[in-house]
Amino acid sequence: MPTAEICMRIDPIEFEIFKNLFVSIAEEMGVTLCRTGFSPNIKERLDFSCAIYDALGETIAQGDHMPVHLGAMPLSVRAAIDHGPMDPGDIVMLNDPFRGGTHLPDITLVSPVFLGRRGRPAFYVANRAHHSDVGGMSPGSMPLAREIYQEGLIIPPVKIARRGEIVPDVMALLLANVRTPDEREGDVTAQVAANRVGDARLRQVVDRYGRRRVEAYASALQDYTERLVRHAIRDIPDGDYAFCDALDDDGFGRGPIAIRASVRIAGDTATVDFTGSDPQTEGGVNANYAITLSATLYAFRCLVQDDVLYNAGVGRPIRVIAPEGSIVNATRPSAVAGGNVETSQRITDVVLGALGAALPDRLPAASQGTMNNVTLGGVEPRTGRRFAYYETLGGGMGGRLGLAGISGVHTHMSNTRNTPVEAIEHYLPVRIRQYRLRQGSGGAGRFAGGEGLVREYEVLCDTTVTVLSERRTSRPYGARGGEPGASGRNTLLRADGTEVRLPGKFREELRAGDRLRVETPGGGGYGSPGQA
Repeated sequence: MPTAEICMRIDPIEFEIFKNLFVSIAEEMGVTLCRTGFSPNIKERLDFSCAIYDALGETIAQGDHMPVHLGAMPLSVRAAIDHGPMDPGDIVMLNDPFRGGTHLPDITLVSPVFLGRRGRPAFYVANRAHHSDVGGMSPGSMPLAREIYQEGLIIPPVKIARRGEIVPDVMALLLANVRTPDEREGDVTAQVAANRVGDARLRQVVDRYGRRRVEAYASALQDYTERLVRHAIRDIPDGDYAFCDALDDDGFGRGPIAIRASVRIAGDTATVDFTGSDPQTEGGVNANYAITLSATLYAFRCLVQDDVLYNAGVGRPIRVIAPEGSIVNATRPSAVAGGNVETSQRITDVVLGALGAALPDRLPAASQGTMNNVTLGGVEPRTGRRFAYYETLGGGMGGRLGLAGISGVHTHMSNTRNTPVEAIEHYLPVRIRQYRLRQGSGGAGRFAGGEGLVREYEVLCDTTVTVLSERRTSRPYGARGGEPGASGRNTLLRADGTEVRLPGKFREELRAGDRLRVETPGGGGYGSPGQA
């Protein structure tokens, strides 16, 4: 946003008012999406994100939603803008991971906000929601795949709405490629409704305060965030700080897969260089650049203790180097379903580990380091209707100076709720046999790591299950002498009493009465055990 056009005096009281106005718009978009969505993934888990952007597609404010979505979404907004001119009422849809997307189930809708009948958009609003199925080789669209074409329908930037009307051919194309078309149509139209709320609220704010003032405060918020991030970086001693951690495997026998980062601090700027990370893999744990950028910016945002918006200002002092063709910047047509959910967590572990070398008293031990992705799909025998379900599971948070880690929560790049047992059993032919904290899984330390979870599913009909999980052979690291958290464990308990230990990534065909038990990792401990 050109500052010369919007130069005006910034009043600190008005500044706070506008900060909350912008956030409230993004939050109201999220409430709309939650209340009008069809799937439990949207209504119960809140696996979506909403944000507002300036005329250049730079983030102004976002809701308190999913970090892995929000840090990457500006690249999708930019792709939508570059796709071509938008008219009032148009909405661009996309999920292409190589155009700012994360993985195929995350569908993004971008809408322009016009303040008159002519001219260019003054703002944009966007939301990203995880859909429980977008086609591909496995129900739930989180398969063990070797290339992206096996993972589901790839959507380049395309208009799902023109001048306020849904484009029926585009919607039909989407619904013809998924297993649960009614649910997908409901969730997409909920996303449309969320963007329309954001558009209306932004125009109401401009009508009340005037375009010049609104744009000035939007720019001021970005500049303020930049100043606070630069201040946080200045508090880090200048120097180079390195860390390495690894993914367990790629699901096809390759592993461990190393991720290396060197963080260079120079004054109020930081360069994060992932050179030396392993090459991209055959399996679907590849991360695209958008995910690596998102995880890195999240780690630095965690250093800012002030109440500051996550917007475009966060990234201005930070340069991210991710070699093309590596695990942290994979190229088409690599499979990426697990990169968004699993590799993003390990990138976060690595960047925080490097920063921990510079600020050992401020950075926590590692949290569980996985989202424990479970997808279930099949045919409901009573109705003959197909079902596809997806969820992630919480685990242990790492201990930190002065506080033990929280147990059974989603951490870092995930910010969803744990799905209630009642909701799962209402929507699916599944019975939850146990759901509890996994005692003893948190790493010992002066401040212990949080405990993981145990979730045991009993399927009531033939069901395909796919799990993408990490920290099944490695363990979340401790800090300052703390012990690592326990590894996770996946177990199949057949109806005939047979018990089978499963790897971190697998697809299995379950029969009625079979059970899947997922035990999630605990967080690492902080400080030597017994230390006063």
